[in-house]
Amino acid sequence: MGKQKYLSEEQRKYVRLDTVFPVQIQLVSLEGNKLLSGWLQGFTNNVSRGGLCLSIGNLDENLAEIIKKRQVMISLEMELPFIPKPISSRARIVWVQNAGGIKDKYLIGLCYEDMDKKYINKIMRYAWGRKILIPLGIGLVVIFSLLLGVNGLINFKLTQANKELVRKLVSVIQEASVAKEEVIRIQGEAEELHKNIENLISQINSAEEEKLRLSEKERVSSQEYLKKLDSLNSLIQKLSQEKGLLEETLSLARARESIAKEELSRLDKIKLTLEKANVDKMYRWVKVHQNPRTGLVISFEGDSDIKGWSFIYDQSLAAQAYMYYSDLGSAQKILDFFLYQAKKEEGLFFNAYYALDGEVSEYILHSGPNIWIGIAVAQYIHRTSDFKYLTLAEGIANAIIRLQKQDKEGGIRGGPLVTWYSTEHNLDAYAFLNMLYEITGNKKYADSRDLVLSWLIKHAYDKVDVPIKRGRGDSTIATDTYAWSIAAIGPDKLRALGMDPDGIMNFAVANCAVEVEYLRPEGNRVKVKGFDFAPQKHVARGGVVSSEWTAQMVISFRIMEGFYSKRGNLKRAGEYGAKARDYLSSLGNMIISSPSPSGQGESCLPYATLEFVDTGHGWFTPKGKSTGSLAGTTYTILAYYNYNPLAFKD
Repeated sequence: MGKQKYLSEEQRKYVRLDTVFPVQIQLVSLEGNKLLSGWLQGFTNNVSRGGLCLSIGNLDENLAEIIKKRQVMISLEMELPFIPKPISSRARIVWVQNAGGIKDKYLIGLCYEDMDKKYINKIMRYAWGRKILIPLGIGLVVIFSLLLGVNGLINFKLTQANKELVRKLVSVIQEASVAKEEVIRIQGEAEELHKNIENLISQINSAEEEKLRLSEKERVSSQEYLKKLDSLNSLIQKLSQEKGLLEETLSLARARESIAKEELSRLDKIKLTLEKANVDKMYRWVKVHQNPRTGLVISFEGDSDIKGWSFIYDQSLAAQAYMYYSDLGSAQKILDFFLYQAKKEEGLFFNAYYALDGEVSEYILHSGPNIWIGIAVAQYIHRTSDFKYLTLAEGIANAIIRLQKQDKEGGIRGGPLVTWYSTEHNLDAYAFLNMLYEITGNKKYADSRDLVLSWLIKHAYDKVDVPIKRGRGDSTIATDTYAWSIAAIGPDKLRALGMDPDGIMNFAVANCAVEVEYLRPEGNRVKVKGFDFAPQKHVARGGVVSSEWTAQMVISFRIMEGFYSKRGNLKRAGEYGAKARDYLSSLGNMIISSPSPSGQGESCLPYATLEFVDTGHGWFTPKGKSTGSLAGTTYTILAYYNYNPLAFKD
């Protein structure tokens, strides 16, 4: 009984391994001076700090008897995978037992006599590593897999919820549109009824007046008088009956109009809530697509041809969206890229860089996109009073002024390597230089700004039939030049220059406003009202709505609303405000869910209602029916909050 207890306690010290190691043994006399056997092959998968459990088979009966009596020492030689050469030690026998009832197979408990301590430590570290770390590793893999599964499920549910939010907004916009049309139809019907009633009242009054004239005619015989009087009374009665029926119909129409207006009001309230939620989701889309290393935000999500590209104009818009949301850290990441990392030539940045590593993706130098980076810096300084990036803005300004000095009329070319002049770029420059002058008080920026304005007056605003030309010697109509004339120069200044801001807006609406059918990614078709890149009649593709350029026009409508509101012309202000709300609401029909896993179904806007079509200005819209556009998304966010990037807002 005592021996069995000792064996159990000894065996509990072992660490069982999930693998076996070969062990060779020789039997040696207790004195250690005589070999009693040759090398015998055994194995172990149980080790302890003091010894090991040896498994050995095919053991000679005589040797087995010697071992059982523990009248010998054991010489060990072990080959272990984590020790370069075999290790040796002498060991004494602690216990012996038959293994599983097999006659010549034994388990022998051995205790080290002279094992090097460093090898004992290595053996035990390996043993515990196999005992604990492998199950722990397996456990961690299982936990990680579960977490991935849970995270995937959460992401799936989040994506579905975001898509549902978009679906609800589009659905409510459609319902509200139908309700609005119903209100307008009923109002038209009521107006027509009212006109008919007024007409009947006029006829009744005329008949009554005729009756009075009859009574005054003394020459008329009694019989003829009575006959005419009876005829007039009958007419009055008939007209009165018709009037009564129309009044009843009008009353019912007014009641239906009231019900329809209540329904429209209910839908508008839901729409406002959903619009705000989707705009916040659009901002999240911009956030999740910012590269944490470079700070750049991808411009298009879904077009493989320009995958991972970040156009610098888009970066300006993203930075300003971050500023509006008081996320200055994200805005600084973008500006830091241009201050410290971005490659440039002749003082100007290239049109596009890869978001992943900041390398150049489009080796083109254009004035306008660079000016927009300067605008973002100016807006940052105005908002924060932090002048860290002023050198960045002034560097861009100096490069632009160098280009300006090459033109005797003070215009700014499209870039150092091109000969064409863009009205859009010069409008950008006017706004940027005006901002820099306000920030720094440096007169050279005011002088340069005024030269740009003189160039615009001479080359963009000099044609009667087309209020704004696209560039010098180029009468092509570009919608953004109309929107940005209002946003950059302002209606007050335009009037002072002899321009008609209302005429500019009316011309843009008359020539560039379109209503098109948009095939949504889910397969349903919806109507979208907005602005084309150019007059529909000038391009073979038919009408297309640009989300970005429509948002630009929304901001200009709101500028005109504020212009007239300050002057007390509330009627005209209301008309512009209604247009701004109408076009902004219609953009909601274009909102799509992010197609990428990282986007998690967040809301965004495509660049246009049609993929890969000619804009009419030298480039095509992106490929992909679900391609999210950074410019379209951010400009719509700015339009929603009535933020004009081309002027400071106090």
